[in-house]
Amino acid sequence: MRLSDRVNAMRPSSTLAVTAKSKAMKAAGVDVVGLGAGEPDFDTPDHIKQAARDALDTGVTKYQPVAGTPDARQAVAEYMNDRHGFKAEPENVVISCGGKHALYLAFAAVCNPGDEVLLPSPYWVSYPEQAKLAGASVEVIQSRAADGFKITPEQLTAAITPRSRVLVINSPSNPTGAMYSPDELKALATVVAEHPQLLVFSDEIYERLVFGAHPFVSFAGLHPAVTERTITFNCLSKTYAMTGWRVGFTIGPADVIAAMSKLQSQMTSNITSFCLPAVRAALHGPQDAVESMRKAFAERAEHTHARLSAMPGVVCAKPSGAFYVFPDVSQAAFGKADPAGKVIRSASDFASSLLDHAKVAVVPGEDFGAPAHVRLSFAAAMEQIDKGVDRIEAFLEGLDDA
Repeated sequence: MRLSDRVNAMRPSSTLAVTAKSKAMKAAGVDVVGLGAGEPDFDTPDHIKQAARDALDTGVTKYQPVAGTPDARQAVAEYMNDRHGFKAEPENVVISCGGKHALYLAFAAVCNPGDEVLLPSPYWVSYPEQAKLAGASVEVIQSRAADGFKITPEQLTAAITPRSRVLVINSPSNPTGAMYSPDELKALATVVAEHPQLLVFSDEIYERLVFGAHPFVSFAGLHPAVTERTITFNCLSKTYAMTGWRVGFTIGPADVIAAMSKLQSQMTSNITSFCLPAVRAALHGPQDAVESMRKAFAERAEHTHARLSAMPGVVCAKPSGAFYVFPDVSQAAFGKADPAGKVIRSASDFASSLLDHAKVAVVPGEDFGAPAHVRLSFAAAMEQIDKGVDRIEAFLEGLDDA
């Protein structure tokens, strides 16, 4: 059957593909250590689950307003006001089916064919595909591990053209765990302020999972000239261990939010109705579980980074947030033969061979724009992390010179 050109040109999510393969192997009885998925191993806090139960029990099972109930949108606006000093109102908020859906709606709402999306690399796998679906081209701005995987104002200035429409900022980052300092973000905001055609998509879904030297700051509050040109994305998935709930939200100028809502009205309508009361319960209820998770991720980050960095040939930048490390394995593995005699020539080769022979799932870096790297998630119990890292170490030691 003939398929559309847009689908044929789109790459599938490598993260979901690795997760699906490792889960299938586990279901078949294989002892796989899954370090691929970006999903907290904690359970959703009880008071949030109770809000959804109460909603079900009281009949909140019908259609709701497309952009979310007034109370849920107000809860998001209050959260942004209280935590980040925004002057947000409910009309500045749309609640969507996860952060991924929110980002897709935004690209579709503001991009036209011929527009250009500026994308610092390494980047989350869905950004370029969503931009291209909206008809935009992608201009990658390459960062370096030596610079902490962060672009400079000079790089941004050099990349901007009259066609530049959107700059994507993801701090803390998936896949690197890198986080810009407030001063570094201010310097980028100063550049953006000089180019009035340029919007900023600030993906802040890991904003509560920070354990580096710098506090988190929201991009929209950094410079008065960029406040009305910043669209901020967040969700409940990572902070509250609610990945399967699919609750994302966007805060931005009212006209952009209205456009996203119009698109959503023709796609999904409202999110699952009985999840909407959980928005206020999560954002304004007890936060002790969030701090417990953050502390656990901080401990795991330190441990995982130290262990990987001790392996000969592996170069690993230290993460400052989220729950990922992004080691360069090219020196340790490329050009060497795995136990089956296959020569590893890429991150994809490495990840495939590691899963087949060591039964550890990681995500190759090609789709993140970093072909020498692989992504490991430490959103797993310390015992599982050590088990997986032990296997990676043994796998590397067992490679032969080709």
